[in-house]
Amino acid sequence: MSTSARSAAVLLLAAAPAWAEAPLSAIDWLSDSITEPVVTAAPAPAVPGATGGTLPEPVTTRSLDAPRADAAGLLPPSVTGLPKALWGPGDSGDIARMIRAETVETLPAGQALLTAILLAEADPPASGGEEPTLLLARVDKLLDLGLVEEASALLALAGTASPELFRRAFDVALLLGSEDSACDAMRARPDVAPTFPARIFCLARGGDWTAAALTLGTTRALGQLAPGEEELLSRFLDPDLYEEDGALAPPTRPSPLVFRMFEAVGEPLPTGTLPRAFAHADLRPTSGWKAQVEAAERLARTGAIDPNRLLGLYTERSPAASGGVWERVRAVQALDAALTAGDAAAVAAALPRAWDEMHPVGLSPALSAMTADRLAPLAAEIEGGAGTIAFRLALLSPEYEAAAVARAPADREERLLVAIARGETLPRPEGSVALALAGLGKGALPPARAAALIDRGQLGEALLFALDDLAAGRAGDPRRLADALATFRAVGLEGTARRAALEYLILAEPA
Repeated sequence: MSTSARSAAVLLLAAAPAWAEAPLSAIDWLSDSITEPVVTAAPAPAVPGATGGTLPEPVTTRSLDAPRADAAGLLPPSVTGLPKALWGPGDSGDIARMIRAETVETLPAGQALLTAILLAEADPPASGGEEPTLLLARVDKLLDLGLVEEASALLALAGTASPELFRRAFDVALLLGSEDSACDAMRARPDVAPTFPARIFCLARGGDWTAAALTLGTTRALGQLAPGEEELLSRFLDPDLYEEDGALAPPTRPSPLVFRMFEAVGEPLPTGTLPRAFAHADLRPTSGWKAQVEAAERLARTGAIDPNRLLGLYTERSPAASGGVWERVRAVQALDAALTAGDAAAVAAALPRAWDEMHPVGLSPALSAMTADRLAPLAAEIEGGAGTIAFRLALLSPEYEAAAVARAPADREERLLVAIARGETLPRPEGSVALALAGLGKGALPPARAAALIDRGQLGEALLFALDDLAAGRAGDPRRLADALATFRAVGLEGTARRAALEYLILAEPA
């Protein structure tokens, strides 16, 4: 194999271009990396005197105290506030379907609660088989949110005994740029049968280019590769042969394996229309600054990245262009410099522009996380429109109640925000806001379906229904938002209810 063929693998760390929204669903893009080996049972011996040739089905046994993969979790109840008996007598298949149906386009309080549910240590549902149905759904939803490292940690904790768990672990390793560890894990599992593309890829990654080429030639002769797979693998193994050829047709639903091979042949795929998890590829230092910033912004919208990392990217250097992301960079840099200097006048001047750049693109929660703690000591010196913005950023932070206690409301709207943040009786709102916030009122009850689940001990399912209601409320249905708030309060999640109500008023901009 040529030296250039070997060096092609090094290009697996190359950068991919910028992002845009409208991603695919997580379960539509997993790599076709393994097949379950077919086990043929030996014929059963004849039984003298038997009238039929059928023996009982084999019985699978498991120790009664053996842990089930569905029970794996990274966060204990002391962190999540959720009980170990989160799922109660529920059915794992039903719960898995509910999790997969959850939207990640919701208020930050909903995203945080969904993440806590996905990562929680909890007993598996009473009705569930040996297959890790619930764990698979949780991993897929973490990937939908862009929480790739958390998905990796959850898989590492649960183990990959199931072929479907191994398949996800393989893909997660590819998404994190750990191709060699993914291939090492595959080689260490003789019970897992890799598909030909995965086998060829891992042979090449391991330096056995001759075996990789031989395998490709054999599979080509047997017609066991799709045309697109054959051309991509051929270029991956020996790109010199295709130097004069045009670019490959980009796939509409690339798997992480295909994504990495396109990078290797020098044709990185844009991540903007790919699932959010692919955005992590653009955070590597080998990516351009603009690509890194846009990827971090995309992940920040679902809480899948530390906002301080986004701040670090925003302030890394001076932008050399204008428009779009560069205006956000300039605005945040100006605000960060003013906050660092502790200059209240400069902060008041920079804050409106930063809000105007970040808020319309869904990044005001990230702006709050980056600045709220430094804004707090200057709040009393910032007045007018800038003071209003500073107060809203404080209400989007974990210290929302302290900010409300310190604030003298400037108008009717702020009196409502202060009352919500402090858990006090609300001044009478109007219109759709009154409908939406009814769930915070005294005596507000969760909807019948949630109440029935709570009574049966199926708290997790009740919360998933509430998250559906919250997303519908954010999208414009105030009655369902009220149902969500009432459910949260009924189960003791008062902080989630208050934060969701504040975010609704500040972020969703109800009519």
